[in-house]
Amino acid sequence: MTNVCILASGSKGNAIYVSNGTTCILIDAGLPGIEIERRLRSRNINPHALDAIVVSHEHTDHIHGVGVLSRRFQLPVYINEPTLAAAKTQLGPLHETRLFNRGDTFCIGGLCVRPFSVCHDAIDPVGFTIQNSRTKIGIATDLGIPTKLVCHHLKECTLVILEANHDLKMLEEGPYPWPVKQRIRSRLGHLSNEASRDLLSEISHDGLMQVILAHISETNNDPNRVTSVVGEAVSHSPTQLSIAHQHVAGDMINIDDD
Repeated sequence: MTNVCILASGSKGNAIYVSNGTTCILIDAGLPGIEIERRLRSRNINPHALDAIVVSHEHTDHIHGVGVLSRRFQLPVYINEPTLAAAKTQLGPLHETRLFNRGDTFCIGGLCVRPFSVCHDAIDPVGFTIQNSRTKIGIATDLGIPTKLVCHHLKECTLVILEANHDLKMLEEGPYPWPVKQRIRSRLGHLSNEASRDLLSEISHDGLMQVILAHISETNNDPNRVTSVVGEAVSHSPTQLSIAHQHVAGDMINIDDD
C-alpha cells in the first residue's frame, strides 16, 4: 500500500507526505515546523515516524520548516548541492545531509525517488517520481513550461501531483504588478490551467488513477475554472481529479500496489 497526503500546497507553503507503510517521507516542508506537525497529526500521522525530508528547490514556501523538523526529529535531508548552497542560511544546521543529483535515482527504505529537472526560477529545481512496487507517483509543481523531459518522467504514473497555478485571464486582469505577472507566466514561472491540461493530455493513460491539481493561486485562479479546464484532459477516462489546498491537509490517498 502506498499512502499520499498533501499537507499544504500554494504560495504560502508546500509539503507532501508519502509512505509505503514502513518508510515515511516528506517532499518539501514549506510551513513552520509546528504547523507541519499539526497537519500530520490531523491525519493521524506521528511525526516521529518520518524517515527523511526531500527538497525540490530553495524557495521559502518549500523549505521553511525543513531545518526545524530535521533537528527536532533527527531526519536526514535529501537535497542537491546547488540548492543546499542557496538555502543554507534559511535551513540552518541539519541533522544530516544527503546529496543527490538530478537524473539519479536514490532509495529511502522501499521508496525509490528519481529527481528530474524542471524550468523554474530557482538554482537547480527538480520534480520527482517515487516508485513503490507497482505504484509510481509523479510530482511536478513550480515549473514554467511542460518540457519533453517532464512529460517523459510523468508517463506511466499511477498518481500525479500537477501544478495548475493560474487562469491566464485572471492573471492578466488581476492586481499583481506587471513584472510579477510576467514572471509567473514565463518559462521560469508557473503552469497555467491550459498548460496543465495539455501536459495531462500527454501523460494520460488507463493506469493513471488520480491527478491532484496543486499550487493553485488564491488570487489568479478559481477551483471551478481549474477543474473545468484541466478536466478536459481526462474527461473520457477513469482518472479522478481533485484539488490540493493551502490551509488544510488533504485526504489520505491509499493506493493498492498489488
